Amino acid sequence: MNSVVTEIGASKKLIVKVKEKISGNDLTSSKNPDSLNKKPSPLEISGSSSKTRPAGKRALLIGVIYKSEHKLKGTINDVKSMREFLILNCGFKEENILVLTDQEIEPELIPTKKNILESLEWLVKGCQAGDSLVFYFSGHGVSQPDFDGDERDGISETICPVDFMTEGMIVDNDINSAIVWPLKNGVTLHAIVDACHSGTVLDLEHVYNRQENKWEDNSPPYGNARKHSDGGLAISLSACLDNQVAADTTKPQISASKPFDVYKEHLIL
Repeated sequence: MNSVVTEIGASKKLIVKVKEKISGNDLTSSKNPDSLNKKPSPLEISGSSSKTRPAGKRALLIGVIYKSEHKLKGTINDVKSMREFLILNCGFKEENILVLTDQEIEPELIPTKKNILESLEWLVKGCQAGDSLVFYFSGHGVSQPDFDGDERDGISETICPVDFMTEGMIVDNDINSAIVWPLKNGVTLHAIVDACHSGTVLDLEHVYNRQENKWEDNSPPYGNARKHSDGGLAISLSACLDNQVAADTTKPQISASKPFDVYKEHLIL
């Protein structure tokens, strides 16, 4: 009798799955079964109706492998672990998490400079009091001379999209204006950047000095640039200081069933 019940249950699940496929409501990508994005993707949902607004928790996760001599090996694992952590431990819904990686098939989900900038816009679009936003990046980061005169150390920090060799890097000023400026009162953004030279990659006005146990001023030296939000709270956790590098690894990350202690301690998601 138990075997009959099991078979009936399995048949029902199969019928539901077939109906989802026919109706186009399958929650995984039909083109890429290994995609980390729900189908339709958050970008498609956001662009389909101006009246549709995702829930109060929204995340953008980016992992870049690159090619040839620039190749990294652990970035996709990083993104998978962070996605699992947010879903299982922080109450984020899969349909409100946008993931960009080199392994995605759909063109708009590849971490090009254009796609990253558009996804940053998606992350903060229509944000309102009570929202919890997460920006996570795992990839290369580099520093370059500050051409705008708004850095106290004369150096700008950047993240590298997959096409940085042809399209260039994304500078800290651009990240700040994209996801810090729009934050309204009551909105919280956590940015977690696992890249070299990422200490002040969000260009926030204050930086915590762990060695001296105090906050330091990181505002523009001449007051000629805006680095603050529109009343919201932006928190940035970086893999290293601006003058340091971060190492790549292929070792498995801690399972989300045992959350990353540093995230659990410091995040207020």
